[in-house]
Amino acid sequence: MASMQEIRSHIHSVQETRKITNAMYLISSNNLRKARKQLNDVKPYFDRIESTISDILHRSPEMMHFYLDPRFRVNPEKGSVGYVVITGDKGLAGAYNHNVLKLAEAALAKTPNCRLFVVGQVGLSWFRERKIPVQEFAFSAQNPNMHRAREIGAFLTEEYREERLDALYAIYTEMVTPMTLEARTVQLLPLSRDTFPWKPDGRSKYIHTVTYVPSEAAVLAALVPRYVNGMVFSLLVESFCSEQQARMTAMDNSTKNAGDLIRQLNLQYNRARQAAITQEITEVVGGAQASSQ
Repeated sequence: MASMQEIRSHIHSVQETRKITNAMYLISSNNLRKARKQLNDVKPYFDRIESTISDILHRSPEMMHFYLDPRFRVNPEKGSVGYVVITGDKGLAGAYNHNVLKLAEAALAKTPNCRLFVVGQVGLSWFRERKIPVQEFAFSAQNPNMHRAREIGAFLTEEYREERLDALYAIYTEMVTPMTLEARTVQLLPLSRDTFPWKPDGRSKYIHTVTYVPSEAAVLAALVPRYVNGMVFSLLVESFCSEQQARMTAMDNSTKNAGDLIRQLNLQYNRARQAAITQEITEVVGGAQASSQ
């Protein structure tokens, strides 16, 4: 059995660890709340862009456009595919980073000719350890904002427009529920009419003929880069929120486990203390009996 001094030291160590895990839980909770508010503030703007793109695509089914170009599907073996992989900058978030990297690894195995664009230090370290070439964005995965999203979105759109990429996907983590986080892949470019639902009815705003000036193609060309920026921002925020939720869950479990361990150590300490007292009493009684004889 460990000595009382060792048990006291262990209890103190676990108590300090519990303070840290509880503080990390509170920090992640605050980060999650701020990120959600930031996304909700800009969501109406990007929702309107998405609805306008949907209206153009479905009202002009015959329109050909380079943002609708299916060149990758025509020649998939020679097409260059880009994957934007969003991870965290640090661990202590359960399986958050592992699930994203596992999905990215599966995508790499299926796509012979691809380019990787990574956000987050965990993803960068993981790919570099495996000697997989990646392109790093000079941004942290923490506290995403529109400035970073515009920089990333503008670069990716330019790569696609200049035909250095034939298709562009993002691998990120979606917070389905507070207890369910799922790594997913979403296509950014080219656009697909199937991903833009459009169900006009009598309550629709567009019940009359809509005219786009100077043309549908020109409006689409102006809106798609903004749409990509909005998608990048929403994916960054969604991944960041998922990371914070995963860290909250991990830190909450750690705090509870620390509490359970402290109770077990206190029980061991009390038993050791009782055994020491019993031993002292036995020695005193033994000494008294020996002196009386």
